[in-house]
Amino acid sequence: MPRPTGRVLTLLELLQSGGTRTVAELADRLGVDGRTVRRYVDHLIDLDVPVESVRGRYGGYRLGPGYRLPPLMLSDDEALAVLLGLVAGRRAGLLTAGHTASETASAKIRRVLPTHAAHRLGTLLESLAFTDQPGEFAAPDAEVLLTIADAVRHRRPVSIRYTDRDDRRSERTLHAYGIVAHAGRWYVTGTDPEIGEDRTFRLDRIADARTLPGSFEAPVGPDPAQRVLSGFATAEYRHEVTLRIHGTVEQIRAHLPASVASLAEHAQAPAPTADQDRTDERWLRVELRAERLDWLPPTLAALDRPFVIERPDELRDLVVAFAERLASYGRRAS
Repeated sequence: MPRPTGRVLTLLELLQSGGTRTVAELADRLGVDGRTVRRYVDHLIDLDVPVESVRGRYGGYRLGPGYRLPPLMLSDDEALAVLLGLVAGRRAGLLTAGHTASETASAKIRRVLPTHAAHRLGTLLESLAFTDQPGEFAAPDAEVLLTIADAVRHRRPVSIRYTDRDDRRSERTLHAYGIVAHAGRWYVTGTDPEIGEDRTFRLDRIADARTLPGSFEAPVGPDPAQRVLSGFATAEYRHEVTLRIHGTVEQIRAHLPASVASLAEHAQAPAPTADQDRTDERWLRVELRAERLDWLPPTLAALDRPFVIERPDELRDLVVAFAERLASYGRRAS
């Protein structure tokens, strides 16, 4: 918040602690001069805070008798937004006050909420998972989010009305395993019992959600965050790309994260050359799907590791053209 506003609130807290405060004392506590203190007092009076002026040698300012600052009141949507912001900010490393401050702030908010709201928000926080890709998370519809969180927690089927990326609307049943925050968006992952396959849905595209009778068993295997990342890497797109890249998993993941590509050991890899013979580097098969290929040549150039393109031929042509373009730039005289 702007510093003057923060000082006005600090002034209110000082006055609320009781007694009469002299202008000199207030100026010293706020780090301002006497004229600024009087201006801050006028701000409080404009906000209908009953600040009284006391004349005399020991005069100054005090609050009118019986005044108390109203308690913090949050709607369910507001409390949800604040709690999600604290959790996401802590995971993304955006909170400078540290882990303890965010935990105590969350506890204070949950403590003053009505029991029903606090229980639903607690259920949501237990159902959340995060990937390693940060983002500025926008809270989805609160009722949808809380309903799905309850379904995840109690392993109940949930019916959703969904609009996909092609603007097609459908209603389907989902056995939801978890809610995942990834790169600024919220997702729910689970099994579609009609087709028996894992599906991932964006929460902001769900118009309505309601729990259904019955229950299901959560499957063993990857956690919800890993299921979401795997779903992104294997989603249906225009191009299917297969590469062999010589390097470490960390080197490749720095440019092709798990949400983009899947990695596996290559059984019949070419023998490494002398400069490739390192115990932590090996040939890995990289598979990904993409709507466009034009971003891959610069990505492979930035990776700066030996690679072989297995498919498609179009990518090979793009890489050659990109290399020739870079070479022509490098040969230009200043």
